[in-house]
Amino acid sequence: MAARRAEDVRALAVLGASPQHLDFIEHSYNPRDTPVAPEAIAPVLAATLDTLAPSAVFLPFGLANPDHDVTHRAAMLVRKERVERCAWFCYEDGGYKHIPGLLAWRVAQLFRAGVWPTPACPRVAETTARKMEALGCYPSQLLALEDDWAISAKLAAPAPEQYWSLAPPPKGWEGLSESP
Repeated sequence: MAARRAEDVRALAVLGASPQHLDFIEHSYNPRDTPVAPEAIAPVLAATLDTLAPSAVFLPFGLANPDHDVTHRAAMLVRKERVERCAWFCYEDGGYKHIPGLLAWRVAQLFRAGVWPTPACPRVAETTARKMEALGCYPSQLLALEDDWAISAKLAAPAPEQYWSLAPPPKGWEGLSESP
């Protein structure tokens, strides 16, 4: 975990950001590879967000990676209580968004939960080159992703990173969330 956090510090420095690490460990370091429960993460995440008072929160869609999934679910628990405090967005998890069906599955889950995920174009300052430099700071993770998913080709593809706004359905469209 110390090595992973050091990678994180280096990658965020490339982007001019600083980490806010919470005191949880990745699922692979827990007995039986068990992820931390979202209900355990949510109060700590809520307290951290209360301290930071962000104008927007960006969370992973939580595709394939168990830690991304519990982070997504914990953040959605926090969002439920703080939806009005700031804008909420999901981002497509790098190479994981290319795994067939996973992104569509998560979008469908959000619709059924009464959340209206809509592609959005928030202003972002990073360039592709800076992002790729930052990603290069994660050798402990990139090797496995390369072996499992040929991640470098997917990350180098000309498809831009997509963000999705998480908002209530437009007035009059609420019933679509309940469609089978």
